[in-house]
Amino acid sequence: MSNEHTIGEGIIIFSLAAAFLGYYYLKFRERQHYLDILHAERLVAMEKDIPLPELPIEPLFVKTAPPPDYRVGALIGVVLLCFGLGTMLTLWLLPGGRSYWPAPLPVAFIGGGLMIAFSPGSRINDGY
Repeated sequence: MSNEHTIGEGIIIFSLAAAFLGYYYLKFRERQHYLDILHAERLVAMEKDIPLPELPIEPLFVKTAPPPDYRVGALIGVVLLCFGLGTMLTLWLLPGGRSYWPAPLPVAFIGGGLMIAFSPGSRINDGY
């Protein structure tokens, strides 16, 4: 196994780093432009002796999270339960896997538990 890297790999890494930094630079410039516009509006308001508009800095820097969707937990539970049960059935039907069929049982139990926890009548959905 060789530890030598090619020039193509270096170009890929450089391109990814440049794209990442460029994205954040453009986001910074957008935010700075918005603050410059607000500053200009406040200067014009001070020259005309009118009340200064409030600075809406809160939405700029603090993002509010959307409310959680509890259906995602139930969907993950269904997927894990089906995966666990299907794997157990496959191991049971394989000639050499009959002794290993309980191995995916924890995955099935986790899926069943998630389905019960995120069911419509559970306490998680009530906001507790």
